[in-house]
Amino acid sequence: MDTLLFRPRADLAEIEALAGKVAAGLRPGDVVLLIGELGSGKTTFARALLRALGVVEEVPSPTFTLVQTYDVGGGGDGFTLWHFDLYRLETAAEIEELGFEEALDTGVSLVEWPEIVADLWPEDRLEIRFAHTDAPDKRAVTVTGGADWARRSAFQ
Repeated sequence: MDTLLFRPRADLAEIEALAGKVAAGLRPGDVVLLIGELGSGKTTFARALLRALGVVEEVPSPTFTLVQTYDVGGGGDGFTLWHFDLYRLETAAEIEELGFEEALDTGVSLVEWPEIVADLWPEDRLEIRFAHTDAPDKRAVTVTGGADWARRSAFQ
């Protein structure tokens, strides 16, 4: 899990470009973890990723609903993207009630605040860390992933 894939001082356009790269490489069973403090860019990235996947509807933050699902793609290449926001979970057991197993088995899981249930994530996941910088319109973004993610053409 220590393969460095991307690390800029990113502005909004660069975060959106990264979201497009990630979207291009997604497939069922993938887990993408978005890590960072409040206001660091997690939901901005999630919205850009969903736009890159062709979602045109409003993409609300799942802070209060805890999970939103989106059917993306079509035909045999389609999948359901599960956008989890675990900020308000009080125990790790609560994630089971949100459809977590189904998401892991058949969909793509995009997870904000994954630290709450850190021991549940598969080894070959993609982690995107966002941090504030001294420039208000830029974020430090670090992307790490297992060997499979490093081989995907979107990151070549």
